[in-house]
Amino acid sequence: MSEIVRVLERAWPTRPPTAMFADLPQRFWDDRPHLWDASGGRLVNSSLTWVIRDRGRTILVDTGIGNDKDRPDTPAFDGLQTDFLVALAAAGVRPDDVNLVVNTHLHADHVGWNTRLVDERWVPTFPNAHYLIPALDYEHFHDDPAIADSVRPVVEAGQAVLWRDEHVLAGGIVIEAAPGHTPGSSVLKLRDEAVFVGDLLQSPAQILEPDADSTVCLDGARARRSRRRILDWAADRCARVLPTHFDGGVVARDGAKFAC
Repeated sequence: MSEIVRVLERAWPTRPPTAMFADLPQRFWDDRPHLWDASGGRLVNSSLTWVIRDRGRTILVDTGIGNDKDRPDTPAFDGLQTDFLVALAAAGVRPDDVNLVVNTHLHADHVGWNTRLVDERWVPTFPNAHYLIPALDYEHFHDDPAIADSVRPVVEAGQAVLWRDEHVLAGGIVIEAAPGHTPGSSVLKLRDEAVFVGDLLQSPAQILEPDADSTVCLDGARARRSRRRILDWAADRCARVLPTHFDGGVVARDGAKFAC
């Protein structure tokens, strides 16, 4: 078995749940106060990086928001300062130890610690790592500020692998396309042990109601198909489902839906 460690960058309240999941009425949330901060009237978002230690490799799945990033359109991300690298060290990981970084997609809150600011230049945070980057997202978001400061420096350093459709690693690890949230959204399957799903799931509510789309998905119909396919895969194997914004867990079928 591999070792999987959860590293939290930060958590914060975001928006009312019906503003994020228009398909789910307020009554759904009122009946499930454990899925949100009912007292504050908002969802709570966690920015997580998953560390996988497997067969001598140290792999990171998604790298959070990052420090010093210029994000004026997203105040929660703008000029952030966190102790993420300290938290990573507490998990036993130094930047030089990382062999592989997987970005499930290229939204700003999944690529931020790809780089850090050194002498006013963005340099790869993990100098010995290959970064696996979905090519479709790199093309689609090419002019986005997050690409400029968190992805392109890795490409220019020769550390990026731009992949399409599927990328197979040694030891039964597969990264495969799961489009919908973005054109290049992907998941990492760690054999039959776990699947790291990025923003395919943005709330536990989408395990209970897999056809509920978030308002930030670019293609809801494709996201629904991807979500059901991956949840089916995980339920068949009793595999852990590990998103980027909440802890996840083992899913099981509940009729045409799922439970966790």
